[in-house]
Amino acid sequence: MSAKPGEQQTREQQVRERHRIDFDPRRLPMEQIDDALPAVQHERLAPEALRQRFARPPRWEPEVTDDRFRLDTARPRDAAVLMPLVAHPTGTTVLLTQRTLHLRHHSGQIAFPGGRIEPDDPSPVQAALREAREEVGLEAAGIEIIGRLPDYLTGTGFCVTPVVGIVAPGFDLRPDPSEVAHVFEVPLAFLMDPRHHQLRRLRLDAGERVFYAMPYRPPGADDEHFIWGATAAMLRNLYRLLVA
Repeated sequence: MSAKPGEQQTREQQVRERHRIDFDPRRLPMEQIDDALPAVQHERLAPEALRQRFARPPRWEPEVTDDRFRLDTARPRDAAVLMPLVAHPTGTTVLLTQRTLHLRHHSGQIAFPGGRIEPDDPSPVQAALREAREEVGLEAAGIEIIGRLPDYLTGTGFCVTPVVGIVAPGFDLRPDPSEVAHVFEVPLAFLMDPRHHQLRRLRLDAGERVFYAMPYRPPGADDEHFIWGATAAMLRNLYRLLVA
């Protein structure tokens, strides 16, 4: 006898709840830094070079596409994020958010603007643009979509499509305080240098998770932004595309 829709949803929620793990990723031991790999050349980080790379990509393979435990068999929910590459005259940056602490999924983490794809979203691109407008006030008129990166499966049960866009500087951000605690930018050159890519490993009875972390401390700041998990994985895949 097949389960009713409500019963199936409850079962999927139970599976996801069993695999929600509370831990501090900063406390996990660092296993590796890829200091032997080359950084992406600065000329490849300019807006026109980024457009050309997505328009005519070389042969390449994403490095990380899944951080779920093997026991998590629930069907992932579709989501999309915008990877905003801000085209400043002094160099391209990546706009990131820190999520508020009360959110159910990825609370307090560094993330791209994004969220679940709603039934009335025509495409992942439109979903990413909608979420960027709702979360931080980025308007679609100032965003040039140049492509996508491979989908990423998160441990919280989402299949995320990263939508890459070049953002014209001079925007006026309006963060939604119910979702976003902080908005900041990181130089793309920093994130595309594997000397800043840390590999960390979490071992639990339910399985093993290996993830990247890219801690960034702004000049003159006391605290660092600990970029890790799905956000760092998508940035690592962007690195693989740009360095190929």
